[in-house]
Amino acid sequence: MDSRDEIIVEFVRNGPYVKCSAIHVATGREVSAMGPVNEPKAVERVAIAKLKRALGAS
Repeated sequence: MDSRDEIIVEFVRNGPYVKCSAIHVATGREVSAMGPVNEPKAVERVAIAKLKRALGAS
């Protein structure tokens, strides 16, 4: 993977929920997804899928 494909992933917990933000480094585009705190990897997959769709639509 080169720097054009780099994605930064951030998690923020809010009670029983976790918010996952995914930022595409090259474009600065950011999306987020929320889900249960006990499923962070699933929430991350959703956020990355949303980011890929957003980048494809631009």
